[in-house]
Amino acid sequence: MTITQRAALRLRHGHVWVYRSDLSRVPELKQGALVSVSDERGNLIGTAFYSTSSQIALRMMSSGPVSNVEELVRERIRNAIRLRSEWVENSDSYRLVFSEADQLPGLVVDKYNDIVTVQFLTQATDQEWFRKALVETVQEEVKPAAIIERVEERIRELEQLPGRESGVIAGEKTATIFQLNGVRFHFSALEGQKTGAFLDQRENYAAATKYAHGEAMDVFTYQGGFALHLARKCEHVTGVDVSRAALETAEKNEALNRDQNKNEIEWMEANAFDLLKDYASAGKQYDTIVLDPPAFAKTKKDAGSALRGYKEINLRALKMLRPGGILVTCSCSHHVSETDFMDMLRDAESDARRVVRVLENRGQAKDHPVLLGVPETAYLKCVILQV
Repeated sequence: MTITQRAALRLRHGHVWVYRSDLSRVPELKQGALVSVSDERGNLIGTAFYSTSSQIALRMMSSGPVSNVEELVRERIRNAIRLRSEWVENSDSYRLVFSEADQLPGLVVDKYNDIVTVQFLTQATDQEWFRKALVETVQEEVKPAAIIERVEERIRELEQLPGRESGVIAGEKTATIFQLNGVRFHFSALEGQKTGAFLDQRENYAAATKYAHGEAMDVFTYQGGFALHLARKCEHVTGVDVSRAALETAEKNEALNRDQNKNEIEWMEANAFDLLKDYASAGKQYDTIVLDPPAFAKTKKDAGSALRGYKEINLRALKMLRPGGILVTCSCSHHVSETDFMDMLRDAESDARRVVRVLENRGQAKDHPVLLGVPETAYLKCVILQV
């Protein structure tokens, strides 16, 4: 497979994607084929998996030739699992494999106590030999009670893969109780967003708890991740979400942790934008506010409107904080850069007429590693501020 010099330069600088527009010549290949990649001068750049449908036509697996791709995949899964044992503390749940960041593009594997969930997101990873290698290696290394496949229909459509339903691919168990930083959560493997809880916030939950105090509000609480951590430190916590189903799970999670919480959490079903506007206008005051919204920018063209949304909720929150108050504000939108997010916070600070200091500027937990050469692996922003 021959690629343009522009694409070759990008790969040599550490990226691992080649877009379809950068293919010089495309031979007839089957879905998920393993191919050698060369520049227009015939120099070998490495080996990649090929997709017949995605705009990301090639995802690099190696900077050299690959003699046994199945053994390479198994070894990288083992390496990823081994690293997590060094990185993760006081939690039985974390990401085992993070796609490109673990040199396994198109594969995401999460561990929730004794259940493992997996997503096969490309033509290459959906091949039977790849699926078998993943299941066998995880069973050998982790020994889970069950392995569950979570399917994203839109991704399968983009990859022109046949329809498939989420379900158990090994074992029988589909529900468990897991813990992050000693806080316990219910988990149902075939329900909820992503593959379940937001494991990428694990370290940010702990960091937020260090600074939290007084009366706290967790906005976009989902199933109570931040709220349940804050409840161990704060005198009163309110968790806000627009989803009744999410709040019902949050209430069940609270029951698991009641013996360690200072007081009962107040769960409130509400539109966050409307609630923050009403509370700020009414002069409501808090000591700690967490803003952890879903991704406002699904595509690059959404970045402008996303920043306006982020500014609105952060402006309201800054106005609602007492002097010395803590704001923990997050964005999981990859298309909103860290620079743009910090510029938005400066604008919100100015409009709110508050003086704000940055206590910590954080990202995703270490089990969601970031590759220097692949900026797309960095997506989560979490800034802890004091007013």
